Amino acid sequence: MIDLRSDTVTKPTAEMLEFMMAAEVGDDVYKEDPTVNELERRMSELFGMDEGLYFPTGSMANQAAIKLHTQPGEQLIAHEYSHVYNYEGGGVSFNSGVSCKLIGGDRGMITAENVEAAINPPDFYHSPLTSLVCVENTTNKGGGACYDFSELERIKTVCDNNGLRYHMDGARLMNALVANNENPNNYGRIFDTISVCLSKGLGAPMGTVLLGTREAMKNAMRIRKVLGGGMRQIGYMAAAGLYALDHHIERLGEDHQHALEIALVLKSQSYVKTVEATETNIIIFYLEDHINEEKFIKDLLSRNVKISDMGQGKLRMVTHLDYSKDMHETLLEILSDYNH
Repeated sequence: MIDLRSDTVTKPTAEMLEFMMAAEVGDDVYKEDPTVNELERRMSELFGMDEGLYFPTGSMANQAAIKLHTQPGEQLIAHEYSHVYNYEGGGVSFNSGVSCKLIGGDRGMITAENVEAAINPPDFYHSPLTSLVCVENTTNKGGGACYDFSELERIKTVCDNNGLRYHMDGARLMNALVANNENPNNYGRIFDTISVCLSKGLGAPMGTVLLGTREAMKNAMRIRKVLGGGMRQIGYMAAAGLYALDHHIERLGEDHQHALEIALVLKSQSYVKTVEATETNIIIFYLEDHINEEKFIKDLLSRNVKISDMGQGKLRMVTHLDYSKDMHETLLEILSDYNH
């Protein structure tokens, strides 16, 4: 099966499993798991941030960050495609009592001007108090687009000028760093918190590390506990993250190259209307109006290919660690030979 629904479908490599099983562990609720402590230390050091805290999922890490930065009744600013709004089960309102000011923008990205225009006047008590800006890099629903770092800096200036906190959903931040050859320390310099997922492009079976300034993270353990995220001998899973840091970052470039080649083939097919710009490992495309999307997806499935339907005509493929060169050649043939 060629499963391109997401980069979350990967399974640990044999080498990763061996490394996991050899991990030294302890009770992480007591902060006595040496492997978790090492992962948090290394991630904090990599991004130049004060502290890191291991979470079971990216959604929980994002939700904890929002809770850390806001009070009930306040409002955060995010793109209308954002994961924190679309794919975290309404947690923003459920967990934090916060509303979202959603704004548009190219491929899931917002600008400093967008943010400035969306801030509610702080002395106008009829509207929610704006307290947080959330950005996503790379963008999921936006097709793996990468922010220009200078734009992120400009948004930071707006945040500083208006007393706003700044959070990055960095579920696929490693993809952006590799694609643009960026220094992760620069991100740690401008954000209050960053969530970095280990179970997507890096191939770990679970885990996200929330990184932040000492001030931002002072209640992070408490919030994780409230959300049910206290874990015990979790070092076996944290070891997968350590292994990924050493072995699975540079290879993300292979996923990006595969995605680009898939996009180029799709662009040349008569049944494809458009293919969005492909920067990293996500390909977003749309079929011609006369092509039935449901039939197309079923036809691919009959050829052992799985893809995602994101609604409103948006189809998605995501390349990853378990997508081999042989699978790649087979897929390109299937797409080229598709008889609609």
